[in-house]
Amino acid sequence: MTADEVRACCLELNGTSSDVPFPGSPGLTVFRVGGKIFAFCAPEERPLKISLKCDPEEAVRLRAAHPEIAPGWHLNKRHWNTVTVAGLPARMVRELIEDSYDLVVAGLPRADRLRLDRP
Repeated sequence: MTADEVRACCLELNGTSSDVPFPGSPGLTVFRVGGKIFAFCAPEERPLKISLKCDPEEAVRLRAAHPEIAPGWHLNKRHWNTVTVAGLPARMVRELIEDSYDLVVAGLPRADRLRLDRP
């Protein structure tokens, strides 16, 4: 997956937005749903990496099975993984992005979740 494909995958999810909120890291793009972050990516970085929220037990399993998946860099390592995109199939990266999005949506207040369900 390219940086553009990762960006498109994040933004095609319902109710998402992106911004570059950190002045000290001008290339770091943040993807949000309901105002909450579900992904971090520096699109110019090589190799391309994306940090994604993950269920803690699943995070451990994924790290053990895939050397491309590591504990979240500068993030809570229990809940975040940093994924080297080039080392994994595009379908798997997409699923990891969707899982991160779903975890964040599940933590939103009910009214916010209902707004996301509307077309």
